[in-house]
Amino acid sequence: MKYGITLIPGDGIGTEVSEAAVRIVEACGPDIEWDRVDAGAGAVDKHGTTLPEEVLASIRERRVALKGPLTTPVGKGFVSVNVTLRKKLELYVSLRPVNTLAGVKTPYEDVDLVVFRENTEGLYSGLEHEPVDGVVETLRVSSEHAARRLTRFAYDWSRFEGRRKVHLVHNASDFKLADGQFLEVAHQVASDYPYIETRDILMTQACMQLAKAPEGFDVLIMENLFGDIMSDLCAGLVGGLGVVPGANIGDRYAVFEAVHGSAPDIAGKGVANPIALTRSAALMLKHIGERDAARRIERSIGRLLERGETLTPDLGGSASTSQVTDAIIREL
Repeated sequence: MKYGITLIPGDGIGTEVSEAAVRIVEACGPDIEWDRVDAGAGAVDKHGTTLPEEVLASIRERRVALKGPLTTPVGKGFVSVNVTLRKKLELYVSLRPVNTLAGVKTPYEDVDLVVFRENTEGLYSGLEHEPVDGVVETLRVSSEHAARRLTRFAYDWSRFEGRRKVHLVHNASDFKLADGQFLEVAHQVASDYPYIETRDILMTQACMQLAKAPEGFDVLIMENLFGDIMSDLCAGLVGGLGVVPGANIGDRYAVFEAVHGSAPDIAGKGVANPIALTRSAALMLKHIGERDAARRIERSIGRLLERGETLTPDLGGSASTSQVTDAIIREL
């Protein structure tokens, strides 16, 4: 079967890690026809915007995209490309799997958890104004609809993946209406999954427990800002953003992405780590039903890291992006 998938290479190191991920996916076997489109800072000169309509049209036609890191120019009136993509395509789920990787030295062992973040509301709704000079109001939007569809997706995903414990992360002690509504809706959804254990936990307590004993967590569900903080915190438990995959998923479309930035300081030097985007590509393959190919990529990356012979500088090695890519393909 041939798959049509949108490829957004990205800015900075994006083109380097995107091409690495494409090479690895193609070496793994699935027949993919990539539609390459530009977004972010690199699209401004050509299109006058960071998110050309052709990008959205491509994703709407193909339903699935692989995206490198994008840069939104600061102070030029452009809104976040990533936030705009999520809103335009109703990608209401941010999915971030986090697990210990052999060969990546961290203070923690046996970390295997998943962060589900609501992707369209909260403080990222973009509703800000300045009622008087020197005072800015930013509105946090929290709807029952958004809470219900996120938690329903997370519980369904947990059921199919064999996950058995969910933590609902909140701050209802301070945000009694917003987080109170989130908890009420989440417990309504949880009642349909009696075989999955559900616990409430304050955001501050969750951060402390993750620092002390992250192996006690399985699935975490939370609103937008908490999820933004928590997903990066959890990535730090297993080696950082350079090794963690990510996805933004809605009812019709899905965009799989590297969760790190565009790293302009090392762009063009050939030393960017392609593992995060490659693992995101493996998530993408799993999403479209190519589970065997996804497992092969994950196993190959695992063997590469365990050997520790061919690593980029961020992981303590001296290998180039292309050398790491070649090594993963050899493992395949």
